[in-house]
Amino acid sequence: MKKTTLKQINIFLLILLLQTGLSYDAMAWNPKESSVISDRSITGFIHPESVAFDPKDKVLYVSQFGSVLNPTLKDGKGKISKVSLEGKTIEDNIFSVSGYTLNKPKGIWIENEKLWVVDIDLVRIFDLTTLNGRTIDLPGVVFANDPTVIDNNLFISDSSGKKIYLIQPADFLSHEIEPKISLFASDLFFEPNGLCPGQDGSLFAVGFDMNGSDQGLYSFDREGKPDIHIKDLGMLDGLVQLKSGCFLITDWKSKTLLKYSQVSGIKNLAGGFEGPADFCIVDEGDKLLIVVPDLVKSEIRFILITK
Repeated sequence: MKKTTLKQINIFLLILLLQTGLSYDAMAWNPKESSVISDRSITGFIHPESVAFDPKDKVLYVSQFGSVLNPTLKDGKGKISKVSLEGKTIEDNIFSVSGYTLNKPKGIWIENEKLWVVDIDLVRIFDLTTLNGRTIDLPGVVFANDPTVIDNNLFISDSSGKKIYLIQPADFLSHEIEPKISLFASDLFFEPNGLCPGQDGSLFAVGFDMNGSDQGLYSFDREGKPDIHIKDLGMLDGLVQLKSGCFLITDWKSKTLLKYSQVSGIKNLAGGFEGPADFCIVDEGDKLLIVVPDLVKSEIRFILITK
């Protein structure tokens, strides 16, 4: 059989494009779609809101509201638990020895052996080795929700206030450091919930409207100006951008974990949630472990997918 050359293949593709009217982007190579390998639920948590992965010790940290599902109640019943990758609780209330009272701890971020957590109207930073901590208040905040660190800059979403705070430096654990607190973005046209760094170092956010209207995925330039990537997705909570450029998003409206890319669009990876909140990912080589807290069901889903 005559050997087909690369030049012949390119000519064939060009003819096909002209005949069908497809754009080159539509013909671009799509990586293999992710598929779910396993999906298991771990119970025993009390309204878990956020999960973060510590790559050094290969463990998870889980923020929990406690017995009352009221995100603004200062009842001192919140906690952060240290959990294994198998879902076993290693330490139920790890920062209690530090003398800090948690109310309704929400988003968690871990980087360089430090942990940041927001709690209604403040943000705390902890050293994961010594468990020492420090707290700073957020002036004018309405509903502090999720933290993200990019290049020692700490961004915090204020969902009800429609703004995003910037704290510099992000690592303010030492009391010798006086962090600068400013507004990175304000008077937004959406309610920012989950934040994440983009592959290019920019900031991304998703929106969550308590009244139930659909919101979308947005990016910000260095001056805090938002740009719409896709709108009307749902009531969105957790957000991660993968190395491939795709986004994983949790949606309370469809009660699903979504995967979104500009090339392949939206795909539901897992459903059956009641309150899918702020999740994390664990890279396992050719597989990806997605750990999603269900705030309403008081459980955590461990979803293993192919990359």
